[in-house]
Amino acid sequence: MSGGPRVAVVMGVSGSGKTTLARALAGAWAATFLDADDFHSAQARAHMASGQPLTDAMRQPWVERIALDLQHRVAAGERVTLAFSGLRRRHRDLLRATGLPLRFLFLSGDAATIDGRMRARSGHYMPVSLLDSQFAALEDPTGEPDVDAIAVGLAPDTQLAHALRLLGDDA
Repeated sequence: MSGGPRVAVVMGVSGSGKTTLARALAGAWAATFLDADDFHSAQARAHMASGQPLTDAMRQPWVERIALDLQHRVAAGERVTLAFSGLRRRHRDLLRATGLPLRFLFLSGDAATIDGRMRARSGHYMPVSLLDSQFAALEDPTGEPDVDAIAVGLAPDTQLAHALRLLGDDA
């Protein structure tokens, strides 16, 4: 295996397609798929389900749990794809502070497109009413050296091919 990324963090606001791309990428890149939502406490999920956005203080232990899990998995020899909002620079920096070779793939799109996607899905705890707070919390990662943008509007197979190119597909 090359010295390229061991962790691909697929990031963006809720409804941008993070889980879809990260799952597909895990299969094509021979990696373990993780959904950052699975690391939320029951309290945090209930908070969001009630229509209230999380505060940075509420997000901090969540990101710390994710970072620790990533460290364990990479130490065990795994490659990982992580579906993670990554809205705040400080949370991306917490993942960077692990020292793991990682790459952020930012699913970039406008609110109207993502709103339509959120309204079309079912069974997710994140209500459409929180989309505005997601965009308000997003500290645009464009320009950060380990971040590449992928357009939300691209077809899923095109997004996957682009992601694999960005990661230097050595699977």
